[in-house]
Amino acid sequence: MTIHSFSSMRLRCGTIQRASQRHLVTATALFSLSLPSFFVLLTQPAFAEDEEKPKYALRSSTQAAVNSPRQPKGPGGAASKPVASEKVDAGNRPAEVVQVIASRHNLLGRAATASEGSLTAREIQLRPVYRVGQLLEAVPGLVVTSHSGEGKANQFLLRGFNLDHGTDLATFVDDMPINGVSNAHGQGYTDLNFLIPETLSGVDYTKGPFHADIGDFGVAGSDHMKLADEIRRQISLSAGTLGDYRAYIGGTTHFENGDRWVNAFNISHSDGPWKYPDNARSIRALSRYTHGSAASGFDLTAMFYRGQWRATNDQPLAAYSEGLISRYGSLDPTDGGFSERYSLSGHYHLSRDNWKWTTSAFVAHDRLTLWNNFTHYLDDPVNGDQQQQDETRTTLGGSSVYARQDHVGTVKTETQVGVQGRYDFLYVDRRHTRQRIALPNCPSSLEATRPYLCNADTIDLGAVGLFVQNTTHWLPWLRTVVGLREDYQGGTDSNEVDGSLTRRHQWLFQPKGSLIFGPWQKTELYLSAGRGFHSNDFRSVSGSYASGEFTKGSVTVPLMTSAVSGEVGVRTTPLRHLNVQAAAFIIDFDSELSYDGDAGVTSPGPASRRKGVELSAQYTPFQWLEINTDLSFAKARYQAKDLSKYGIDGPYVTNAPSFVWSFGIILDRGPWYGGLQVRWLGGYPLVEDNSLRSSGYKEVNMNLGYRFTSKLKLEASVFNAFDTHAYAAQYAYDYRLTPTSSVQTGATGHPIEPISARLSLTAGF
Repeated sequence: MTIHSFSSMRLRCGTIQRASQRHLVTATALFSLSLPSFFVLLTQPAFAEDEEKPKYALRSSTQAAVNSPRQPKGPGGAASKPVASEKVDAGNRPAEVVQVIASRHNLLGRAATASEGSLTAREIQLRPVYRVGQLLEAVPGLVVTSHSGEGKANQFLLRGFNLDHGTDLATFVDDMPINGVSNAHGQGYTDLNFLIPETLSGVDYTKGPFHADIGDFGVAGSDHMKLADEIRRQISLSAGTLGDYRAYIGGTTHFENGDRWVNAFNISHSDGPWKYPDNARSIRALSRYTHGSAASGFDLTAMFYRGQWRATNDQPLAAYSEGLISRYGSLDPTDGGFSERYSLSGHYHLSRDNWKWTTSAFVAHDRLTLWNNFTHYLDDPVNGDQQQQDETRTTLGGSSVYARQDHVGTVKTETQVGVQGRYDFLYVDRRHTRQRIALPNCPSSLEATRPYLCNADTIDLGAVGLFVQNTTHWLPWLRTVVGLREDYQGGTDSNEVDGSLTRRHQWLFQPKGSLIFGPWQKTELYLSAGRGFHSNDFRSVSGSYASGEFTKGSVTVPLMTSAVSGEVGVRTTPLRHLNVQAAAFIIDFDSELSYDGDAGVTSPGPASRRKGVELSAQYTPFQWLEINTDLSFAKARYQAKDLSKYGIDGPYVTNAPSFVWSFGIILDRGPWYGGLQVRWLGGYPLVEDNSLRSSGYKEVNMNLGYRFTSKLKLEASVFNAFDTHAYAAQYAYDYRLTPTSSVQTGATGHPIEPISARLSLTAGF
């Protein structure tokens, strides 16, 4: 597929009980504001039923801290939070109060920026989510959607970015970086399908390139998903109306010396509403051993995932209107994929009164194969345009961070010094296929090809980041955060088609900092600025292939594309039970490089700018109830004076959302618990002149559960409760619907799943 302009290219990738009039007024204002080892487990004694576990807020506005400094954000050792658990009374029935007010985790006096925060395990457990990746939608302003059903990595949108499958959103699990560099399908590809939600203890998140311990892919934001050192022993079975089934077993083994051994196993299946069922089936397993105390200790974690599926990708809207396919149909029912991942990770920490040293290491192996046909008969009217993308990857890495507190007279300082690194060994290729059978020719390729092989590269790529960050409390109402970071990336690309070998390397210096005033009257003001970057697909750097004759050989693509950003914000607790965070931001990228994983190409573009505002609020009128809302506006535009020389005809950054709103209710009182989530993704341009747009979508999900005893509960969930007929993701590009039809340029879309329900039964043992 030859694409000469951005406009034809896909840029992927109940009732509240009233305690007082003040509670009612505040709640109303908030809504209107932004409307193998399981045998061992079975032999171990269960938790004492009268044991009282730590309580904490549903959503916290604080980062995990050790002696107050923010924990290193990986790879580094983020401190895990305790696992939420019901307090039970003598009658073996859950007690009335299981949560406390959100102000218990107020960040005043400790936060580095207005937009960072932390999500607790309890919120994760209570949120209604259709697929595991949507757990991250608890991060304010973040949208997690899909353009191809189950199995494949999700699409992410944040701060006016269409983050494709993960570019510019740095994601970590147990401090392992998940973003795949030079991935077969898209730079920064972030597949979270290997996660078992029951094993998560929380999520720490940041926004903007303002933290020295965040490197590659962290310009828009980052999220660190933490694994629990202890989980309840339970078995869970669920079934849904869209052919989705799931079985889970997990728990913790305790040893006499205080060590803990967490094990979890999960199998699942999903068909979806599609004419050609996804038949997505997967298996997941986790084993985690923890030893030691807060002063010193280690953990070791092994994880495994394997999944395969059929995919109904986004389809041309013309195919629907012309009656070629039904709403949930597909022009190519053989699209799909296979994914496998296994990893081993660990941490060691040592601390004294005023310092802590944390080191981590990991090794992960991934295999991925995708079959996608998005242009149908555009390039090959006889066989169709399906492509097979393959990847085999092994990644080694780790980090070491030293953090300490000191006093110089009356001035308190907190300093972190750290090093992070990873090395990727990978093989990626692309083939032209028909019904998943490889064909000898590659009609969409601009470069030389080999029979049955369009592109093939063996890539070795290393990355090292060195950073130092200091927080100084100059006065009770004034503190500064100053960070310096230096990143190095280098590697080789062996082109298996033409035999060429390319070596590249690059250094990038990044200063960062924040100025914080307060707290006054439980309010702080923040000024933050910094430089960050995302890495680029090494194949575009080496020139292994390009997106069109315009870019081929005429644009030099760096290993790392830098961005600068600024943010001004406020964090306040105006009322005892109300936390509010607000921020205004600007982000300038040197070049809007967009990777089209479905065609296997990278397109360099002009510089871009994003400006926006965000507002988040959490209100906890009672210990058992939280109401939260998030509102985000963003404007994304290209900045070049002469856009025509880039082959585009307008300043609009395609697929960049301008508006995101969410509203949620989470409750847990006595035997009843549940959640409600409303999400509205606003419209966005599909082409650069804004002549073709998507209207976005609105969706409502909810769940409600009942605990019969402390060990037995039943939960019902409803997704897309109002049966919204909209598209979860939309794009615009060239395609040919049939072998004999003419070439068209138009919108495509992947429908949101219709209203569905899921029932889950969980029993402890």
